Amino acid sequence: MADESNKVAAELRQSFGKGAARKIRAVGKIPAVIYGHGSDPIHVTLPGHQVSLLLRKANALLDLDIEGTSQLTLVKDVQKDPVSQIIEHLDLVVLRRGERVSVEVPVHVEGEPYSGTIAVLEISTIKLDVEATAIPERIVIDVTDAAEGTQYHAKDFDLPAGAVLAEDEDLLILNVVVPAASRADEEADAEVAAAAAAESAAE
Repeated sequence: MADESNKVAAELRQSFGKGAARKIRAVGKIPAVIYGHGSDPIHVTLPGHQVSLLLRKANALLDLDIEGTSQLTLVKDVQKDPVSQIIEHLDLVVLRRGERVSVEVPVHVEGEPYSGTIAVLEISTIKLDVEATAIPERIVIDVTDAAEGTQYHAKDFDLPAGAVLAEDEDLLILNVVVPAASRADEEADAEVAAAAAAESAAE
């Protein structure tokens, strides 16, 4: 939800190219481009530290103050240096309040499945159609005491009010399984027990 903590002061920029972007990053700021709704792209500079903190949340909304003009935006792409992980550039999309968007929302697993099993997340995000200002931070699966063979599909989620599933409802999200190593140990133990039983029978 957009609130006071999402408000970011943006500066319009007139210089472009790699050299200009390097200078912007050198002073702790982030170059960004705003697209959307048929308007020309707007090139801005954002405060690096504040925006980095906001980007810890998936599908971050930035309520920009562009030299006195308010503009709500959704972060669509974050370009980072592959080594340093410093944010090099952002792509932002213009939003209008009440507008619906299609977003990938992280899946969060809670609880412990039945003893001896593990929860394997097959897909880490789920696609939802949701109002832009009400994007959930995450969708939660509770696997407490789930038995081996339990499966969770996209249709099994409790979605927030107003959110609509934008995936195949039968898409497999999570499996509860016995780890391969544990199963191998069980099979080995069974073989040893069977061999011992056979020896006893032979005697």
